[in-house]
Amino acid sequence: MSPQPSPVTGFEQLRRIESSRIFQSVVIGIIILSALTIGAKTYELPSLVEGSLSVMDNAITIFFLIEILFRFAACPNKKRFLMDGWNLFDTLVVVGSLVPLDNSDAVLLGRLLRVFRVLRLISVVPELRFLINSLLKAIPRMGYIALLMFIIFYIYAAMGSMFFASVDENLWGDVAIAMLTLFRVATFEDWTDVMYATMEQYPLSWIYYLTFIFLTAFVFLNMMIGAILEVMSEEQNAKQAQQAHDERDEIARQLKAVQEQLQELTKQISERSGGR
Repeated sequence: MSPQPSPVTGFEQLRRIESSRIFQSVVIGIIILSALTIGAKTYELPSLVEGSLSVMDNAITIFFLIEILFRFAACPNKKRFLMDGWNLFDTLVVVGSLVPLDNSDAVLLGRLLRVFRVLRLISVVPELRFLINSLLKAIPRMGYIALLMFIIFYIYAAMGSMFFASVDENLWGDVAIAMLTLFRVATFEDWTDVMYATMEQYPLSWIYYLTFIFLTAFVFLNMMIGAILEVMSEEQNAKQAQQAHDERDEIARQLKAVQEQLQELTKQISERSGGR
């Protein structure tokens, strides 16, 4: 009678399938297909095509439901599955996609959650997930840079409102409007028109614009990029350290298994020698 496969073997098989490149590629392909389906629905299409897209959308929703259940079954620690932020996001998007679109009160919510299914591409691709995690961890550092940038914006807006309000009330009438104008200058959206208008009355006002652009577009932007790159470097080093630690644990486990086998083999040889 052949031995029955143990539950551990079946669980390891689920883990192997869930982490396989083929499974991940299929999930990525379905996410891309979902994005194309959502985009196609924004066009005027024949009724037959719209019906086919609706059937495809329902099939994609069922696939995502089965996929999230499969990942939950393959997770070794079920309690920690939803404690992971990406798993929780995927679960909410998939469950939200089950909202029936024939309910007029839930049509907008259902469509919005179906659009969010495209974001699942981030949770599936490790490289994208690494970038988003690094960006989120860099937000506290970027917050101080943004605060300093706001102070510079406010100072320059107050100066612009005091000096240039007589030139153009619509652009420099008060501090709030002046900050919007400076945001336009910082994004290089026809900022030369604004500068030339003030230079007609204040010829040296170009110093005001150039110093502001130097601070915002060059200094603060590079500080933002530097903060993100620093966090990414720290995350990469931590990831490599964790991989090295896991490799050492795996090598230690294999060595321990080899030692146990050698001890068992030595014991068997000793027993056979004693029997003779």
